[in-house]
Amino acid sequence: MPAQANGTLIQNGDRIVGSALIGQAFTSERYFWPRPSAAGNGYDASASSGSNLGPTSAKLADRVKTDVARLQSSGISGQISADGATASGSGLDPHISPEFALQQVQRIARARAMPEADVAAILGRFTEGRLFGIIGEPRINVLRLNMALDASKPT
Repeated sequence: MPAQANGTLIQNGDRIVGSALIGQAFTSERYFWPRPSAAGNGYDASASSGSNLGPTSAKLADRVKTDVARLQSSGISGQISADGATASGSGLDPHISPEFALQQVQRIARARAMPEADVAAILGRFTEGRLFGIIGEPRINVLRLNMALDASKPT
């Protein structure tokens, strides 16, 4: 398992652009955004951890409200998918749910001047199912998805 032993690195040509196991902060309107990160200043692999803030924490409530407001101001209407407003336990999760990804399609299509159906089709190709059909939830690797967007319509 040499790929796993070397960090499951993702390459774009000859250049290493990241790992399939560690999320990255994407902030441009042209890209799918990951879930919030509690690791350091966001996706800092040297500070992997959750926030350890509980449900009664005012700091956590403020952070979630800020993230929800940012997502709503980007054009997402209705209820925000849970992973759009909550960090993972490690703070480094590279995946988002298909629901959160679908909520971002309109923004990305508008920013890239692409039909929403084309963005949704790319999204569909990168949706991973449950392991062995029963373990875990469907998910999408944000880095791989964003690379596919660039390959279809370069920035």
